[in-house]
Amino acid sequence: MKLIKKINSPDDLKSLSVEEMNRLSAELREIIVERVSINGGHLASNLGTIELTLALHYVFNSPVDKIIWDVGHQSYTHKLITGRYEKFETIRKHKGISGFPKIEESIHDAFGTGHSSTSISAALGIIEARDKKNETFKVLAVIGDGAMTSGLAFEGLNHSGHLKKDLIIVLNDNEMSISKNVGALSAYLNRILTGDIYQRFKKQTKSFLEGIPKFGDQVSKIAQKAEETLKGLFLPGILFEELGINYVGPIDGHDIKLLIETFRNIKNSTEPTLVHVITQKGKGYEFSEKDPCIFHGVGPFEIETGSSITDANALSYSEIFGRALTELAAEDKRVIAISAAMREGTGLECFEKKYPDRFYDVGIAEPHAVTFAAGLAIQGLRPVVAIYSTFLQRGYDEIIHDVCLQNLPVIFAIDRAGIVGEDGPTHQGVFDISYLRHIPHLTVMAPKDDLELKAMLELALKHNGPSAIRYPRGKASYGLRVTSYELKDKKNSELRTPDSGLLEMGKAEILKEGSDTALIAIGNAVHPALAAAEKLEKDGIRASVINARFIKPLDKELVLTMASKTKRIITVEENIIAGGFGSAVLEYLNSMDIPDIKIKILGIPDEFVEQGSQAILRKKYGIDEEGIYQSCKAFFSTSATVH
Repeated sequence: MKLIKKINSPDDLKSLSVEEMNRLSAELREIIVERVSINGGHLASNLGTIELTLALHYVFNSPVDKIIWDVGHQSYTHKLITGRYEKFETIRKHKGISGFPKIEESIHDAFGTGHSSTSISAALGIIEARDKKNETFKVLAVIGDGAMTSGLAFEGLNHSGHLKKDLIIVLNDNEMSISKNVGALSAYLNRILTGDIYQRFKKQTKSFLEGIPKFGDQVSKIAQKAEETLKGLFLPGILFEELGINYVGPIDGHDIKLLIETFRNIKNSTEPTLVHVITQKGKGYEFSEKDPCIFHGVGPFEIETGSSITDANALSYSEIFGRALTELAAEDKRVIAISAAMREGTGLECFEKKYPDRFYDVGIAEPHAVTFAAGLAIQGLRPVVAIYSTFLQRGYDEIIHDVCLQNLPVIFAIDRAGIVGEDGPTHQGVFDISYLRHIPHLTVMAPKDDLELKAMLELALKHNGPSAIRYPRGKASYGLRVTSYELKDKKNSELRTPDSGLLEMGKAEILKEGSDTALIAIGNAVHPALAAAEKLEKDGIRASVINARFIKPLDKELVLTMASKTKRIITVEENIIAGGFGSAVLEYLNSMDIPDIKIKILGIPDEFVEQGSQAILRKKYGIDEEGIYQSCKAFFSTSATVH
């Protein structure tokens, strides 16, 4: 019988031997690889934290003790041993369990996460609340080395050192490896430095030295410096010590016995402590070990070969963007590409390879990426900041204050805009139209296909002000025009220049003429709107279809013409309705005071979009072909006059 079937809660781990814990680790690796190969998800990060997770739950007492997983994409083992093994086959599926910690899902999920670098601040807040309520439990923040690059993490560290509370920070470092010699020495030192005898001796010595009249404080400081110098010869922890945080490590994150021993030693610490754990991302699965970046977040794949089972020939919008920007950079030496720890995700590998001196990955530091771009722009360069929609939210003040207020020509390439899918509410990019379109000076665009994406990049590079281009996750829709820009064999061909004059600032495109209503769609809502209009025509309803192209500036002239002609306007967008594209149309038409006009806005209602496939979620919100078709039919009452 598999050991995992005996684990219904973390308490069941405590009766296992180290040998059994290692067996359980192997079982969990098989389960995670098998399920992610079917459902997709975060693979490499979860394979690297199995032993660490088991050791934490072995030593600490969840849910009384609180374990906070930074980002949360490494929490699959945590879910499997906290009563969700039977539901694990539903992970990331609609109505299934989340791929991230979710407080509504389990009492063991102490804090909901999905964006990085929040764990230390949240954990410190929980500790302060605990103490104010006179409660007793331990709080741990498990944070990766990538997340530690964020300013938010350092703000939390700084406050932790100031408050001097018993926060335990586990730094999961999978970017470096431990050689056997250094690893063995570090393990030996950690046994000494975290042991009761050493800690008791350290406190007694400090107390004795400080008690010496006149010279006590000075002697104590000298002794402390000597200790730090000795530790600094072996341990990279002086930075944390200077912040007032005790440092332990680095230790092997796959040695369960050592992990348990270390966590037991520091469990009762009364001061903030950071445990530096070295893990191998993707451990235990050959293909993820070789390429942990590719297997960080994956779709379904074949376990035997590691090959994706999705369409390998169709290019994604991210790939289209990366190739297009690389070609444009050849023509314009001012072009700079900036990523926030998402080089592969935003399609910029080819740019970095060709122009390494014009590419910057600033780490998980979106606010810095935006202001860094502003500095480049003010000196005459053309920085392109490629960030996922949901992560760009973190740079909101910088967009306003550092870029738009100064009217600087920074281009925001907003990837994963709209419904993202299985990653759930923390990753759905459904707010960017609303949080961008009201900012003065900012031009906001959305392409309906690959052709328009490159044309918008070209337009943005020529525009002497800030601009944003939002495009969805997934395979690109390909332009129907017969131009030199068409892709011949998609995957291997070069992107070429679209027809000149394809785009004019603030001008929409009429795709279909009709006299009964006007469907005005933006971005990837355009094609389903066009398909819905074809179905409506069979019902005797003739709808115009407008590809808006620009959220801001809005093509007011065309909107006014269509409203005056049809008296019925339906807008379609993959964004929250409040403050979105439809709101822009509604606000404008309201200002024009057109009599007897009816307007319907299709988009995301006032709620967070849960996990599920893009198709399921678009159907749920009525913004797929059938949903738009049914909404249009309902919009026409039986008494409506159809021309």
